[in-house]
Amino acid sequence: MNKRPLAVAVISWLFILVGATTLAVDIRHLAAQPFHQEDIWIGLVHLLAIVAGAFMLRGDNWARWLAVVWMAGHVAITILNAWHGFVVHAIIFAGIVFLLFRADARGWFRRELTTAS
Repeated sequence: MNKRPLAVAVISWLFILVGATTLAVDIRHLAAQPFHQEDIWIGLVHLLAIVAGAFMLRGDNWARWLAVVWMAGHVAITILNAWHGFVVHAIIFAGIVFLLFRADARGWFRRELTTAS
């Protein structure tokens, strides 16, 4: 079985960390104010980051694509807020795409799971 590339491990753990941290902060923030229906969607976005990170660690290809789409969404959202935020997110997005689609990462996400007989 292929060894997980360091870049994949780092990106995966960052997605888990960012998703868990932002979810915890939002839950704490929500406890202090009235509930709004869009709060559910915000929480789901944070959970998607955690899911993407966890399943990238396992080598699931769909999780790599989920991470890319998740980050692309953040790039799109920052266009509406601030130019400098857009630039920073775009650079991070480009780095993530580069690292997740390098040859070693492609091998990790293509590997076949072996079962014990």
